[in-house]
Amino acid sequence: MKEDRRAKSTFLSSLAHAFRGIGLGLRTQRNLRLHALATAVAGGLGLWLDLVAWEWCAVCLACGAVWAAELLNTAIEALANRITQDHDDFIRDVKDLAAGAVLVLCMASAALGLILFLPKLARL
Repeated sequence: MKEDRRAKSTFLSSLAHAFRGIGLGLRTQRNLRLHALATAVAGGLGLWLDLVAWEWCAVCLACGAVWAAELLNTAIEALANRITQDHDDFIRDVKDLAAGAVLVLCMASAALGLILFLPKLARL
């Protein structure tokens, strides 16, 4: 019983830390706020255009993946900046690779949005 309470407490603590990280990202990262806006637009369009279940799954996965990538990119950049503020080619490359991963996901998500939303909008 005591072990169950400890596990529950650890789980809730982990959730609190995760939500704190999301909040920190939203407060400090312009790009994450832009992703939040894009997520709200996609959600609004999805409601307006009456997406079916599989379309909602695709939109949720795409938005979630972009958010996760942006948060990981932010963490990598923060850690790299903590290591050194001096110019370092290796750290520059790591930061560029992480940013590139976010860009790839954003482009794929935008393509998914066009594939899902444009035909529905064209029919209006």
